[in-house]
Amino acid sequence: MSYGTFAEAARGHRLGLKMSLRKFCLDNSLEPGNTSKLERGLLPPPKGERLRVYALALSLVEGTDDWQEFCDLAAAAKGEFPEDLRDQELVLQLPALFRTMRGDPPTDEQLDHIVDLLKKR
Repeated sequence: MSYGTFAEAARGHRLGLKMSLRKFCLDNSLEPGNTSKLERGLLPPPKGERLRVYALALSLVEGTDDWQEFCDLAAAAKGEFPEDLRDQELVLQLPALFRTMRGDPPTDEQLDHIVDLLKKR
């Protein structure tokens, strides 16, 4: 299932386990108040290992599409790029993306360069 925000994903995956907030927190040594705030988008998502532990608590499997979406939504909620996309060469191509989003498409040469960078990954 696809979610629009990290908060929706966190709550949706927990509900998919058919667990109340309190039971989920008790089973995973989490603080119910903070977890509730996280699920309502009032707290930013955890980072690094804490995000990984939280994803595992939600029974997400590393490397799956659900795992990747969960991590991507966490990064987006914090206004960051996902860790696996923080390649400096790729980041330098972002202005072409921004121009495209504003209605000024990149040149064929710029597109070819971006495609080459992505193929290297």
